Amino acid sequence: MTPLDTTGAAPGGTPAPPTGGTAQQEEDLTLQVTRRPRPGRWLAVIAAVLFAGWLTYTIIVNPNLHWDIIAKYQFDGVILDGLWVTVQLTLISMAVGITIGVLIAVMQLSDSPVLRLTAGAYTWFFRGTPLLVQLIFWFNLALIFPEISIGVPFDGPKLISWQSNQLITGFVAALLGLSINEGAYMAEIVRAGIQSVDPGQREAGASIGMSNRQILSRIILPQAMRVIIPPFGNQFISMLKTTSLVSVIAGADLMTVSQHLYLANFEVVAMLIVASLWYLVLTTIASVAQHAVERRYSPRAAPPLRHRVLANLTPGRAKKETAS
Repeated sequence: MTPLDTTGAAPGGTPAPPTGGTAQQEEDLTLQVTRRPRPGRWLAVIAAVLFAGWLTYTIIVNPNLHWDIIAKYQFDGVILDGLWVTVQLTLISMAVGITIGVLIAVMQLSDSPVLRLTAGAYTWFFRGTPLLVQLIFWFNLALIFPEISIGVPFDGPKLISWQSNQLITGFVAALLGLSINEGAYMAEIVRAGIQSVDPGQREAGASIGMSNRQILSRIILPQAMRVIIPPFGNQFISMLKTTSLVSVIAGADLMTVSQHLYLANFEVVAMLIVASLWYLVLTTIASVAQHAVERRYSPRAAPPLRHRVLANLTPGRAKKETAS
């Protein structure tokens, strides 16, 4: 039997067969990472903590904030009613805006130049004019159309009609302004999502006899959701705060009732803090839901670097590490 040298190889240069020590080496295989000291980061952390503590203390002990008034009105029935109106405005406006956005996006991608021009004009106008102007316009629609009717066009007989002042209330005007404006932004978001899908997906659906509606609803939109959801979540959070503009047309939302209260009790800052705290609660809930939905549609994260190294060296071991 030929003796082995200290390196574990035979005198002729032939490597020795693997022994039990190889398994032990695989077991001890780890990536040793040495982190560089970063004193600047620690100084920044200390400064941020001190500033946050000082700011919190200053706000709490400030006698001009009237925390007793804030606590009194935080769960007041009037405030909660306004909060519910804000939630209603947000949900309904986003639902209508998404419906309009999908329709306009499909029109923008249509082969018909008339549909493309119509959709482009819609997004150009409602994205180019301020939302505040649109809200005031819808609230004062009676100045242009005193009566809204359904019937034969071009001065034909009217089947039913309403007085605009009675039909277009503050809440209805808010829904019209928010929904139509949001539809213009959602149209661009949906269009970008649809265009991110490989055109071959549409061709594959058509090759098996699916209609355009089936291709859009079953193939294109589900794949486009990965691109649509992040900006949609941002739009939803923005809508929660944008509803505060409804206060200029007396929409009975959270900001409107807060204004009515501070005009009555002169606690302007306290009532604004009450409204701000509720807006923070709503946006926080929406942010958490957005992150959860994004994780649902996001691509699976790559395995850790250690697992990728193990996979290149010992595939069987990598599977065990990944499973654990």
